[in-house]
Amino acid sequence: MKKYIIILIVIISPLLSIACDICGCGGGNNYIGILPDFHKHIVGIRYRYNAMLSHVGVGGATSYLTTKERYNITEAWGGWNISDRVRVMAVVPYSFNEKINQGNKQSKDGIGDISLSGFYELLNNRNTISGKNDNPKLLVQSLWLGGGVKLATGKYNPSDKANAGQSTNLFQLGTGSYDFNLNAMYDIRLQDAGINLNSNYKINTANKFDYRYGNKLSLNSQAYYKFRTKSNIMIAPNAGIQYENSKTDMDENINVTVSGGRLLSGTIGLETGIGKFAIGANYQTPLSQNLANGIVKSEDRFMVHIAIAL
Repeated sequence: MKKYIIILIVIISPLLSIACDICGCGGGNNYIGILPDFHKHIVGIRYRYNAMLSHVGVGGATSYLTTKERYNITEAWGGWNISDRVRVMAVVPYSFNEKINQGNKQSKDGIGDISLSGFYELLNNRNTISGKNDNPKLLVQSLWLGGGVKLATGKYNPSDKANAGQSTNLFQLGTGSYDFNLNAMYDIRLQDAGINLNSNYKINTANKFDYRYGNKLSLNSQAYYKFRTKSNIMIAPNAGIQYENSKTDMDENINVTVSGGRLLSGTIGLETGIGKFAIGANYQTPLSQNLANGIVKSEDRFMVHIAIAL
């Protein structure tokens, strides 16, 4: 049976995926999500739901201007181990976006920004340490470093930005720019209990309309425990926190004041491994936030996935 290490990146995601980079909506988030540790090749499907409120008043008050925005993203992704220490991955998202204000609904759907990434395993240690009553325990550590590029495959409509008014430039299928990611993933596990630490820094460039989304830093910590059964099934509940911080956007070298911000979320999830299959879900709820100078409010998010090792 494959061994699974719980790895969480935000990322955004994923693996990957507008504008609302800070709250994980639309085309700018590079969220990776739960990533099984595989020996050769793996392919999967992931579904993510993100929601937010824009045009929020002081103290989170709503008004006739307040708009509910929903982002439903389905991602096909795959990973290939070129060698024992080198891994490449790809994610192809398809988004269904909608926003509702006073009963009026706007929607759009289409392919998002495709992401490509590579990772190198810098550390892979497996040591036996003494436990109580001289009962040895296995200590496993791994460190992956990587980077990638997000392509400009999703449609960016400049008229949506022009109609944004006092809202951030959210309602897009893609950013219209080629962006870059730097990643570090560290995992330490004693027998079946582990902690995963993950960091991602996203460097955005300007698109052809001279709009550049703010660079984004994502950090998270995840604790998990693996329960194994005699029927070749692994169940791993997990919980942790995730922090996101995004710089303000730039529109023709002018700061977009209603953009950027910070978001701290609590996460809880469950992963299962059944032979070659991995099935899991993750739920995130905001604990603290200050987005776009307070006019945007991120709501709860969740993700489900299924993958198979080939």
